[in-house]
Amino acid sequence: MDKVALTAAGLYAIVLLRAGGTFALGWLAGAGARRGRLAERMSAPKFRSVERAIQRWGAPVVAVSFLTVGFQTAANFLAGSMHMPLSRYLPALFVGGAGWALVYATVGIGALELLARLFAEQTAIGAGAVTALLLAVGGVMVYRRRKTAKTNRNTAADES
Repeated sequence: MDKVALTAAGLYAIVLLRAGGTFALGWLAGAGARRGRLAERMSAPKFRSVERAIQRWGAPVVAVSFLTVGFQTAANFLAGSMHMPLSRYLPALFVGGAGWALVYATVGIGALELLARLFAEQTAIGAGAVTALLLAVGGVMVYRRRKTAKTNRNTAADES
């Protein structure tokens, strides 16, 4: 249990700094982000859906965003740019960040221990598992880039 508690504490500190910093950047950017270079990026469907969710549900969206991948950065930045009051944001940050840290600490340690056991007992299977994981991650990245490029091409064609 020591490993999980120590890892969770370290991850909690990291998430508080990272998410709090993203919120602060959003706060400082404020309305200017919607007029400058970030305006195009913030008009992306992901940002718009996050913004609508924050406008409708508020701080719980920020807290739940920590249990997602890719949504939490947008949620924290937009909460800052929308000037969500700190009295609402900080509890969401503390609760959501704690959940994130616990999930990643327990799952992360479990996965590392499993891989260590696989490499110690059956090196070929361990190497195969790592290779399969890397190929899966690479495949998802390629798929997402192609999908984004296709969407951008379709959007550019529609605007012409």
